[in-house]
Amino acid sequence: MGHLGATACRHVSDDDHYRVLFVCTANQCRSPLGAALMRAQLQSRTPDVVVEVASSGVSASAGSGATTPTIDAAAALRVDLSTHRSTRLDAAQVRAASLIIGMERRHVQETVLLDPSTFSRSFTLKELVRRGRAVGRRGYRESLADWTARVSAGRRPVDLLTASRDDDIDDPTTNPLIDHLSTAIEIDDLVATVVELIWNPLGLEKV
Repeated sequence: MGHLGATACRHVSDDDHYRVLFVCTANQCRSPLGAALMRAQLQSRTPDVVVEVASSGVSASAGSGATTPTIDAAAALRVDLSTHRSTRLDAAQVRAASLIIGMERRHVQETVLLDPSTFSRSFTLKELVRRGRAVGRRGYRESLADWTARVSAGRRPVDLLTASRDDDIDDPTTNPLIDHLSTAIEIDDLVATVVELIWNPLGLEKV
């Protein structure tokens, strides 16, 4: 599954393994940032979880490095992307993921096209935070699949076809008006919320 990082430990849920896949366009900026920042969040805040975190791109050229501004922005947040190498999104990655996080709605579209069964566990990062806050933290011994099903309740695949960009994180690689560091900080804040919603052992309540 491309670039993987793991935090070795045990969690109170019935799940014994998690795979999170971040998806963007070229896998050289936003999704590598998301994956690296989640690894850092898990290492510093959640000592009892086993998680593999990967990233991929819907139009990636395999083997490309992260862009220099992305590496610099990551370094400012104390994560290292200097050895990152891009991978192109494929159906095997999608099927293996417990949770898929796109940076734009079109990334979720591409994911669901590869495997329609993943719709209930595929979200943009902003959508996941927004809907996750609405349903609340994952419950004590609630599986990740059950939690993502609650988060996804009421969504329809056809909703992905609308033109709204409200849940998109803009790409600083293609938009000179977007600052890389600001983008990294935004992703870091959103990822921290995802980690708290799913893997904060102090916040888990029995269901």
